[in-house]
Amino acid sequence: MATVDSRERGTAVAPQHDRPKGGVVDWLTTTDHKKIGILYLVSAVGFFLFSGLLSLVIRAELAAPGLQIVGHQEYNELFTMHGTGMVFFFVVPTAIGLGNYFVPLQIGAPDVAYPRLNAFTYWLYIAGGLITFSGFLTAGGAAAVGWTGYAPLSSNTFSPGAGVDLWIVGLLLSGVSGILGAINFMATIFGMRVPGMTMFRMPIFCWNILVTSGLILFTFPVLSAAFAMLYIDRQIGGFFFDPSAGGDPILWQHLFWFFGHPEVYIMILPFFGVVTEIIPVFSRKPVFGYSGFVFATLLIGGYSLSVWAHHMFTTGAVNNPFFAATSMIIAVPTGVKFFNWIATMWRGKISMQTPMLFSVGFLFMFLIGGITGVFLASPPIDYHVHDTYYVVAHFHYVLFGGSVFAIFAAFYYWIPKISGRLMNEGLGKLHFWLLIIGFNMTFFPMHVLGLNGMNRRIADYSSASGFQPLNILATAGAGILALAVTVFLINFFVSMRKGEPAGDDPWGGYSLEWATTSPPPPHNFHRIPPVHSERPVFDDRANRGGAGAGGGPRGPGSG
Repeated sequence: MATVDSRERGTAVAPQHDRPKGGVVDWLTTTDHKKIGILYLVSAVGFFLFSGLLSLVIRAELAAPGLQIVGHQEYNELFTMHGTGMVFFFVVPTAIGLGNYFVPLQIGAPDVAYPRLNAFTYWLYIAGGLITFSGFLTAGGAAAVGWTGYAPLSSNTFSPGAGVDLWIVGLLLSGVSGILGAINFMATIFGMRVPGMTMFRMPIFCWNILVTSGLILFTFPVLSAAFAMLYIDRQIGGFFFDPSAGGDPILWQHLFWFFGHPEVYIMILPFFGVVTEIIPVFSRKPVFGYSGFVFATLLIGGYSLSVWAHHMFTTGAVNNPFFAATSMIIAVPTGVKFFNWIATMWRGKISMQTPMLFSVGFLFMFLIGGITGVFLASPPIDYHVHDTYYVVAHFHYVLFGGSVFAIFAAFYYWIPKISGRLMNEGLGKLHFWLLIIGFNMTFFPMHVLGLNGMNRRIADYSSASGFQPLNILATAGAGILALAVTVFLINFFVSMRKGEPAGDDPWGGYSLEWATTSPPPPHNFHRIPPVHSERPVFDDRANRGGAGAGGGPRGPGSG
């Protein structure tokens, strides 16, 4: 009881010794959630850069009719591994990395519930990624079946060679990593919150990680079962997806999309949480409608399990009206979040620094993706644009315009806490404007290309189609995107060496990660302020300094 009382009074809760060891061996053997979070983030960015390079080759090939750079087989490998890398090895692992680092800090815990299991999940993830991409080193090349792996294209008959087998095994390992990590997050959130932090005082980011973990536990086992069945078909003579032997290739689509559509929300919900952490801090207001955010997140999680077959309208094997209705209904809780974000900013003292800039960019870009998603939820429209570049545009506005913009917002917001140094504001804003210009140049023309009939997943198009001008525009935009990412990397490496010291709380934050040092000590806290609301650090600043205590957001060169 004495420990609980001391924590509630905001006194020391962790020893100030046991400084972390350095060196490669320590990083390879660590069970510290913060180091594991950094390992996830660094690895995910590595997969992002490699997958991005693959996309540049794709765009260069499509800049003109004919085959200039790669053949059809190589093109199929490129877009398969680009999609696989971005979906399975960048976006979700980035969310897991941020969750690893910040969930224990935000709930006042010294670590995750199962530190060794946490380390194991990282090594499963990195092994899965390396195995998946090792297909490029085989004689037959990497998997060339699309990131969705549709049967019968992924069968031995149409895709012989080791590339698809390595793809299956790598993604299986990654799936097991996700399942174990989700269990760890849920145990941590339910069992290790600091006294005073009820569920409805918990940061929205933690709520979103919690719901995401629940979705992972519902959907990743289904995907893992589908991969196991496909591997049995390929290696042991099974016939789950072989219609000539009584199997059904549509079964693969059901299994994959029962994972695949919730996966969209697994990829976006954590970053909804990121944006919900940033906007109130840079608006100098409490979040509008805290309970609304929580219940909207729960509804999105629940509804996402009922919409998978809207990817299958053209198969004729699903109840189109039902899945059209559920696909449109899920827009309602997402709309609630949008109105709450806008209401949080309304009449706030907005500081448009880099994290906030990326958050506002996220709102605009994700809104376009959401609107086009409502169109695709209508079967007649879906019939017209299915398997065209309209779908590619929609998908990237949701996941690049949504997740990636929010990822960069998270980096600019939390890297000062991780490293103790602020990122450069000038380079950060240059990064933002290059990214938003390049992104829209690349993907907005694809809406028009899709409506005009340009098929996706095809390496060539006719010179008489009229597709080349918009493809040239999209390829130029991809080059600007690459430049934007280069600016971010320069900003990161320069700031880590010469950046202005961040201090413990550079933004005037609200949640508990801002109550400790930058970077945090091994056991996270020397002192935890009492928790009486969802803004404990704001409350503590006010109690310590009186009215108006605690400055607002600052950055390099600000007072």
